[in-house]
Amino acid sequence: MDADLIKRIQREYNKLTKGQKLIAEFIINEYDKAAFMTALTLGETVGVSESTVVRFAHYLGYEGYKDLQKQLQEIVKNKLTTVQRLSMVNDYSNKESILKKVMEKDMENIHRTINETDQEAFEKAVNLILNAKSIYILGLRSSSFLAGYLGFYLNFLFESVKVISSGVNDIFEQLFRAGSEDVIIGISYPRYSKRTLEALDFCKEKGCKVISITDSLISPAAKYSDITLVATNEMLSFVDSLVAPLSLINALIIALGIEKRQDIRGYFEELERIWKKYNVYDSNIENK
Repeated sequence: MDADLIKRIQREYNKLTKGQKLIAEFIINEYDKAAFMTALTLGETVGVSESTVVRFAHYLGYEGYKDLQKQLQEIVKNKLTTVQRLSMVNDYSNKESILKKVMEKDMENIHRTINETDQEAFEKAVNLILNAKSIYILGLRSSSFLAGYLGFYLNFLFESVKVISSGVNDIFEQLFRAGSEDVIIGISYPRYSKRTLEALDFCKEKGCKVISITDSLISPAAKYSDITLVATNEMLSFVDSLVAPLSLINALIIALGIEKRQDIRGYFEELERIWKKYNVYDSNIENK
């Protein structure tokens, strides 16, 4: 649990009301459960009113209970097992509710990412990639889809792009030639892959510039990074929400494409000729 939050609660404990002390004790002892309880549910669990829970959050310096809850969720999300995540699906009572809530959560993640993105860090990341000799992209498990997507488009823009995979060759073997003129883009989301973090550390020691795409500035990936790009992925049951990270990656690809547009025009014209010659895309679809 977050040491600062514990200290804050402990420091204020003797000043709390009887009801607030019950809330404080429950959060300290059962923070993994409290993180996904509404103010009403938490109040009912400890035997106080919903308004008492809200006042408790205000007393600790939060604008509302949701802000306290979000910090608790940040603390525990990397510790939840898949089974624990699966139990969260009980919040969705029917199919209509699932469709609406999942999409609303995805939109919320995008809005938060827009508001919290460090524009200066984003621009530095673009420049770092543009000036790199070679570009390595690493994302394992669910993040592998993001890494593959980013690699697919960067291969149109740059000559030396390598998507690192957990295949026949060990990850460290694939990164063996990375050096001080290169950049690695590491994509890491809870539950953070230990192998991804080890690989970023490996590249950092070799002098490689590290850009991480992750969920917060206190993510384990951030400590190895020269630049950290944050995209929110608040979880939905056992499924990670990768909508906001994908949107951030789209913005990164487009920003790089704009900078490279003069260089790649002829390249794309030649690709179009090849695609047409070998019927890569179906151009004979008739409207019926």
